[in-house]
Amino acid sequence: MPVATPDILRRLPKAELHCHLDGSLRPSTLLELGREYKRHMPADDVDALRDYMRVDDANNLEEYLQRFDVTLSVMQTAESLERIAFELAEDAAAEGVRYIEVRYAPVLNVREGLSLGEAVEAPLRGLARAEKEHGVVGRVIVTALRSMAPEVSLELAKLAVSYRHTGVVGFDLAGGEAGNPASRHAEAFAYARNHELACTCHAGEGDDASSVRQAVHLCGAHRIGHATRLIEDDSLTDYVNDRRIALEICLTSNVQTHAASSYEEHPFRRYFDRGMNVVLNTDNRLMSGVTLTDEYVRAAQHLSFTFEELTEVAMNGFNSGFLPVAEKEKLVACAMEDIEKLRNGR
Repeated sequence: MPVATPDILRRLPKAELHCHLDGSLRPSTLLELGREYKRHMPADDVDALRDYMRVDDANNLEEYLQRFDVTLSVMQTAESLERIAFELAEDAAAEGVRYIEVRYAPVLNVREGLSLGEAVEAPLRGLARAEKEHGVVGRVIVTALRSMAPEVSLELAKLAVSYRHTGVVGFDLAGGEAGNPASRHAEAFAYARNHELACTCHAGEGDDASSVRQAVHLCGAHRIGHATRLIEDDSLTDYVNDRRIALEICLTSNVQTHAASSYEEHPFRRYFDRGMNVVLNTDNRLMSGVTLTDEYVRAAQHLSFTFEELTEVAMNGFNSGFLPVAEKEKLVACAMEDIEKLRNGR
């Protein structure tokens, strides 16, 4: 049986379900776009900018999110959005990712004249080009923000539904949890669900398990982003497990935001041992300075995950994606075939 080495885990077929477009730019692209659009960057060379954008000094989730002002400053044109989405999928493909759901809030990309529709269509073009050139399947999740008015969330849910057949597969709610309950945005979730659009929700990262309770019971989320503090509520944890609601685990960013005190103390291992539907993700490749392979390696190094256990986590990702079942089954079959080759040393 293979050992969970970085090389083996890079070759392991993977799916990523929780990756923010505005948190996953290449540092070189961020610098180039800053110069092109005459936006001030906090550093003048790629290495220094990479170091600045990696958030190792945040006291909480809200401080972690402040770096997004830098990336969003260069994400206000169709050209930049298409390029960034293409490069993200290209980088993911290079490390064994076969399927990626890219999420972002289009309402933050219309400050300089783009329409909301244009802000959705541009990343979809980039993902489609990456699929054609690199074989990685990419889809979009439209994200609303807890700090904005519920009316804005409803508008974004309607936007997501309008692109449901052209590449948007889900609706999400993100942003600082403390003082911004998901219950305020329940109407937007209801609209998405009533129009057959899958839903996920950030919860249990910047607030306690009651935040997950709202996401599950009041918003009807089919997956939970982070869910780091769900484990504090044993009854709710059982409920989520019994209904196979997927948990989008993001190890490194949870340590950065102090949702978890360390990799070793992260509840990912306890969730897995409990039989829960857990999936590993990067969250923000730039701010966390990680690839998806890195997250698998950290699970192996800090939480003693074996190759076979991480194979199960990878398959959870494919099976929990928001793709139509026929497309999902094709990805699952191809992934299983390649996993078997890894088991046999090929």
